[in-house]
Amino acid sequence: MAKDREEPPQYTRYRARPRLPSRREDEPIQPGRLARPPAPGRAGAGRGNGSGVRRGGGSGSPRGSGQPSERWRRWTRPKRVLLTLLSLVVAWLALSLVLFLISSHFERTPLPADVASVLDPAGYPLTSVNNILVLGSDRRQKNSKEPGAETTGFGRSDTIMLIRTGGGHAARLSIPRDTVIEIPGHGLQKINAAHEFGGPALSVSVIEHWLGIPINHVVEVNFENFPQLIDAMGGVTYTGGCIISNLDGGTANGGFTLRLSAGTHHLDGKEALALSRTRENLCAPNETDIQREEHQQALFTDMKQQLLSPSSFLRLPWIAWHAPPAIISDMSGTELLGMFAALAATGTPPTRVLLPTGQTTLPSGEEGLTISEEARRADVARFMSG
Repeated sequence: MAKDREEPPQYTRYRARPRLPSRREDEPIQPGRLARPPAPGRAGAGRGNGSGVRRGGGSGSPRGSGQPSERWRRWTRPKRVLLTLLSLVVAWLALSLVLFLISSHFERTPLPADVASVLDPAGYPLTSVNNILVLGSDRRQKNSKEPGAETTGFGRSDTIMLIRTGGGHAARLSIPRDTVIEIPGHGLQKINAAHEFGGPALSVSVIEHWLGIPINHVVEVNFENFPQLIDAMGGVTYTGGCIISNLDGGTANGGFTLRLSAGTHHLDGKEALALSRTRENLCAPNETDIQREEHQQALFTDMKQQLLSPSSFLRLPWIAWHAPPAIISDMSGTELLGMFAALAATGTPPTRVLLPTGQTTLPSGEEGLTISEEARRADVARFMSG
């Protein structure tokens, strides 16, 4: 009977070979690699089932397929977009920086060599406090047809302003050009005549001695290239009263006539230049040099706001290229960058004007402004504490 009992069936066991990386999941198993078929209902249920299929995730493609899941793609897509935008921003800034440094080296006009001997040393303008003298000469181009315009020499300084910046400091002090002081070798003169007699070096010396503060750098506005910088910025906005002035003799004499009604106006480069150079406002003949200083300060303030606006970011390479030619300075390109960064970091402080306390008549018959020693000391103290 034992022989009649059925013997259990014999099975041949096969061991699946390790999967090759090159074989895809949907490839048929080659002859000679037969494996035991999976039990019904347990296809792909676990390891060693002979199917060669690994347990996959609940959603997306199976593990090891080399294709990212949909969830992974959804997570990485915004990250890739953000990194791409960040890379473009960095590249745009780097391009602007390179253009500024190249323009500073080849296009910027340096100051006379004697200026360095009268300046006080200071640290980097971004991290150390610096007192910077900003000057704007009234010298006109050689082809100017404006009556009485100076076309040779240094010319008188139309704009005289001190900026204290760097290391978290921020202050501005504007000096009226008709202020009367003692200029060595020339007696009592208007302060703007120092630039005509001895250029920026003499201006630095007399202002340092008169105010009793150190001056570390000088920046002169090159009005010949000033309009190109304003146009590269997309223009500036000016708000003020009525102004009518003739630049270089006015339009009738080949110059430029500026006409602005009271209110807000968007100015291009030529209009901004005419505003900054306006000596006589035909719309308000009684305006003094104080009002002229206020017009210039309003213009320069809006220039800074325009530079910090989002629209200027798109124009940044053009601004970076045209900025150095509009500046005449003892500072190098990297020092100018430090100055601009310091000015941007500290906001826009109010510009104090060294207000006159009286008037005087010069030997030449010109009327000038005087400032008492007490008022001068008080304004200087506020400037140095800024």
